[in-house]
Amino acid sequence: MTSNDKQANGVEDEPLFDPSILRELDFEHKSRATYNPNISPQNPGEMLKLRPLYKSDYDKGYMNLLSQLTKVGNVSREEFEARFNDLKGCGDTYYIVVIEDMSLNQVIGTGSLVKERKFLRQCASRGRIEDIVVNNAYRGKQLGKLLLDVLTILCQKIDCYKLSLECLDGMVKFYKQFGFDKEDGQNYMVQRFHD
Repeated sequence: MTSNDKQANGVEDEPLFDPSILRELDFEHKSRATYNPNISPQNPGEMLKLRPLYKSDYDKGYMNLLSQLTKVGNVSREEFEARFNDLKGCGDTYYIVVIEDMSLNQVIGTGSLVKERKFLRQCASRGRIEDIVVNNAYRGKQLGKLLLDVLTILCQKIDCYKLSLECLDGMVKFYKQFGFDKEDGQNYMVQRFHD
């Protein structure tokens, strides 16, 4: 763990998953998107860094960022850290990626990949992308595209047989550029038990 992996109060911080996984992605050959100007996981933009979620991201506006996507509620630091520890304890299941603006010490983008283990297909795994959001002030800089591209390549790296996501009708065209298609006979249905 480097000195960058410590919180301001000197307490050891930790990533949700090993950061080397992101460095090892074959982005150059596996990316389905085009970027203009050219950005990548190693260079998402000036003073921006793409990395795993860290426990210290509670103090870097992570929960506030999620509130730009959906209702979050009032999550305390203790609740955040307990959930972080739960997710980390599942090992090789939760991959939450963030983009941090290093000049502001703020998380400005995030996306999640969940690896779901199956008995199907000789005990294969499937990936599900969720919770992609970029801070309103940073939209139009291809960061949502970068997050989705990274999570798609990561899904292949962790050996999933398929990847799915749920989206609004207006986002279908965006997701198609990454190889997502609506399959005939497949529908997204939901039951909500809480507001």
